[in-house]
Amino acid sequence: MALKIRLARGGAKKRPYYSIVIADARSPRDGRFIEKIGAFNPMLAKDDEKRLTFDADRAKYWLSVGAQPTDRVARFFSTAGLVEWKHGNNPNKGKPGTKALERLEEKREKAEAAAAPAEEAPAAEEAPAEEAKAE
Repeated sequence: MALKIRLARGGAKKRPYYSIVIADARSPRDGRFIEKIGAFNPMLAKDDEKRLTFDADRAKYWLSVGAQPTDRVARFFSTAGLVEWKHGNNPNKGKPGTKALERLEEKREKAEAAAAPAEEAPAAEEAPAEEAKAE
């Protein structure tokens, strides 16, 4: 059984409150869990000590058993020195998607097409005038 240490959302609409729980990775976010080890209240000020509370001993135990914390929980645990958390790097996140690339390509083609007739138009006007003089 793959165990996760994750946040389970509670609270009212627009008033979130999270419990830090140990759960099977296959169970839903707010569904069945094995043990509740803490709480996180994002509505409180960042310097408030009640914003994040958790039982460090139980967290150490579950980490030793093999439970994997989610990214947000790992960030919380890193402040207590339980887990080494590093900022993720996703170089593909900043790249535009396929639709955006198609739109850019169409825009480029339209700009080139608009620029090309503008250059050819004066030459086309001069050519009939030359033909008329030749006759």
